[in-house]
Amino acid sequence: MNKKTYRIISLCCVLLSIIVWIPNIILNIASSLWLLTFVFGTVGLVFGMLGRSIWLSFVNSLMTISFFILMYIGYTWISLDW
Repeated sequence: MNKKTYRIISLCCVLLSIIVWIPNIILNIASSLWLLTFVFGTVGLVFGMLGRSIWLSFVNSLMTISFFILMYIGYTWISLDW
């Protein structure tokens, strides 16, 4: 496979990682689909590195740890006690 194919696969993994968060964040439905962000993010990170794309590698690594980022934002928002 060539670099372009690796980049396309990596971009698809980013999009899939975003899609699996939609039920929890936008629709407020408790769904365990967000666990797939660990899989999609890691696979996308590997393909981003194989495609030599710094941007896709960075975004996929953010999606891999997105659970912890969103948890931090949520607890910070709650602690503001509005």
